[in-house]
Amino acid sequence: MKIGIFDSGYGGLTILSKIRGALPMYDYIYLGDNARTPYGTRSFEIIYEYTLEAVRFLQAQGCRLIILACNTASAKALRSIQMHNIDPNTIRVLGVIRPTVEAVRSITRNGHVGILATPGTVKSESYVIELQKQFGEQNAVISQQECPMWVPLIEAGEAANEGADYFVDKYIHSLLDQDPEIDTVILGCTHYPLLMQKIQRALDGTNIQVVAQGDIVAASLQDYLNRHTEIQTQLSMGGTCTFLTTEAESKFSNSASVFLDCPVNAIHVNI
Repeated sequence: MKIGIFDSGYGGLTILSKIRGALPMYDYIYLGDNARTPYGTRSFEIIYEYTLEAVRFLQAQGCRLIILACNTASAKALRSIQMHNIDPNTIRVLGVIRPTVEAVRSITRNGHVGILATPGTVKSESYVIELQKQFGEQNAVISQQECPMWVPLIEAGEAANEGADYFVDKYIHSLLDQDPEIDTVILGCTHYPLLMQKIQRALDGTNIQVVAQGDIVAASLQDYLNRHTEIQTQLSMGGTCTFLTTEAESKFSNSASVFLDCPVNAIHVNI
């Protein structure tokens, strides 16, 4: 059995990279639904439908454990899939929001937390709900900012170019205008680490801690497998990784190579 990593596009590769760095011995399948990306502006019903299709596809490919390395899918589809669509005795589906929130509790100094995310994730209020569970409603001040242009810029290969600076500055300033006391900012989309240099430059002169999800999710998965040996013992250990995409394999391979800084050979699939 393998570990499946799903994202609507390329962002989940930032999670995959950190997971494979921490747990290189397992076999992985990465599935990017690039033909239908982005998910961030779609309705709950469509995101749920697409995510469920991906989960069922990965299960058919032999994945015993599936990580939704997509904040939008984690926010809008994970809970429903866990409750209504899977048998936990045969497959487990995990997300990226809860481990991120759990880590933030030990990072923030004053409980003022900002979230930069896609419109879909912001509207779901999944981060707000989980943070309030962790801190209590009276002990956290949570601000959210939609960043609708970030994913398109990244997927268009513009993340390093000057044209992206305007939108990075715009959304960060809008977030800080909501609450100047923010001391911790969550990058609530797995694409956003590719803008990290620009984000940190926009926050230069502040003491704000920026939280990306890759290392957090990798550590959380390692802990999960240590606690669930019934799953860990079923996972194959060949150290392989297969890349699947619903888009043209050459397009995915070229873009994924940039995300991972190594050659990628993808296979086209229909889900």
